[in-house]
Amino acid sequence: MRRKLAAGNWKMNGTHAALTEVEALMAAYPDPSVDLLICPPATLLSSMTERAANHPLEIGGQDVHFNTSGAHTGEISADMLADAGASYVIVGHSERRTDNAEDDALIQSKAAAAQDRGLITVICIGETLAQRDAGETLAVLSDQLTQSLPAGSTADNTVIAYEPVWAIGTGKVPTNAQIGEAHAHVRAHVAQGFETGDGMRILYGGSVKGSNAAEIFAIPDVDGALVGGASLKAADFGAIIDALIVA
Repeated sequence: MRRKLAAGNWKMNGTHAALTEVEALMAAYPDPSVDLLICPPATLLSSMTERAANHPLEIGGQDVHFNTSGAHTGEISADMLADAGASYVIVGHSERRTDNAEDDALIQSKAAAAQDRGLITVICIGETLAQRDAGETLAVLSDQLTQSLPAGSTADNTVIAYEPVWAIGTGKVPTNAQIGEAHAHVRAHVAQGFETGDGMRILYGGSVKGSNAAEIFAIPDVDGALVGGASLKAADFGAIIDALIVA
């Protein structure tokens, strides 16, 4: 039985004043029946993990370097994330793929480094609008899964986030049929390629909010959500968590 996961990616948002939102979230869900994760900017990692020390809320990084240390100005290693209290890390988000020209090989090396350090990797995949319109969605997802997931990926150390690039932060949401097709395809791929692939959680991301969460979570093989802007406020994220709890 795959345990549901509500993951919030704060991206480049949040100062220490925003920690009151985390405190409100923890107060509202003292013992949640689903897993909760927030990935804040690196400047908040230690402070957030300190506040969540006695709560099941998990904290994660938004990116990781594939090397353990060295002359890599501005980067953060898996050891550093773990030392700051992180237990998860996002790898291969479309914004990193696009803004930083990250390819699948680099993403795989980052994921492997994180998994080796004991971090759970949230590996992001998804097609662009041009790829969707060209009928290439499933082929793109297969290629990204094959080339981005390390050989040692398991249900214990890997979460997959399907985020159609054209739906992230745009307010556009694929149809239920499109989401279902993508998640079923991802499930079949990892179930065939990895020993515990059928147990890997697959999250949906792309303009998820309280008003559409229940409908999305009712789709087979959707095990939760990777949420952007709607995770910044406890009330907004809470509406999504509530929908996941009853899904």
